[in-house]
Formats: sequence, C-alpha cells, structure tokens
Amino acid sequence: MHLWEADIIAANAHEGQTDKNGVPYIEHVRAVAAGLSLFAVPIQVAGVLHDVVEDTDETLESLASIGVSGYSLNIIDAVTKVPGSTKREQIERVIAGGYPAMLVKTSDNAHNSLPDRLKHLDEPTRARLEAKYREARLMMWPHLHGGDIQAILEIVNPSLLPELKALKPEWAGGVQWTAG
Repeated sequence: MHLWEADIIAANAHEGQTDKNGVPYIEHVRAVAAGLSLFAVPIQVAGVLHDVVEDTDETLESLASIGVSGYSLNIIDAVTKVPGSTKREQIERVIAGGYPAMLVKTSDNAHNSLPDRLKHLDEPTRARLEAKYREARLMMWPHLHGGDIQAILEIVNPSLLPELKALKPEWAGGVQWTAG
C-alpha cells in the first residue's frame, strides 16, 4: 500500500475528530508518519494508521480487506491499546511488537510531547501526560538505535534531543548530536 492511500484511509476514519486542543486529529497521525519518513513505507503506513483501530470503527480485519499489508497491521496491532491494560503493559506490548512498532510509538510519543501541544492543557493533566510520555521513552529507547531515535526527534520534536543525549549518549552509535 502506498502512503497516500493510507493517508486517505486515515483521513476518512478520523474525519470530524479533534485532539485535546481542538486540532483536527488527522494532523497528529500525519505528523507521526512524517517522523517516520526515513524508514520503509510500510512503517510510515503504520504511522499514519496507528490510531485507526483504537479510535475509530476500523478493525485490523477491515484494514486488511482494503489492502493494508500484514507487516503494517502487525505494527498497528502492537501500538493499539488493549482496554484495561496499564501504561506499562501497553509499552511492553509495543516492545514485544518489535523494532518497527517502537519506531512508530517513538514518533507518536514525540508528537504527543510537543510543548506546543501540551501548553494548552491544565497543569495536572500536562504533568500527568509529561510523566507518562517520559516513562514510555525510558522503557522503549534502550531497545532502539540512538540514530533512529534522533532522526525521528529531529523531524517531530527536537526539544527531546537533549533528553536523548542526557539519558545515554552511547545510544547514538557515533551519531553527531545536533542539539544539546
């Protein structure tokens, strides 16, 4: 499946939905896919469709029936929240889903962590989400190559680059840091 086809599916599925700030939800999934632009198209497809099963009437089966590849579906499945699961269990599910699932979740996390997205929330909500997103990064990032994380962050949320460098500089694998 081409990325443009997945974008149409996502736009139709998320039509009328907005984020906590009132921004059309499609902008979030497009930003997640953009953060994955250096990776294989099936990973980008999973990025633009990552919330479709969780937040719309679409299912993995309905996506398969319209041509979404099994590779992309496996990623989407791994990043889809299971009702009743804890945040830790959700991230463990992403990690178990493999490297591509962690790339998608890293791009999602980076976009959700943008200061401009969080600044409009009330202080308790902002603090809770910031802690939740940081915990997820601390769980996932040791499993990813620092250069891949850096590539996503440079596109989606450069404000997280100093955090990556501070947490464990050797994750960069010799990459020259552009921030911090």
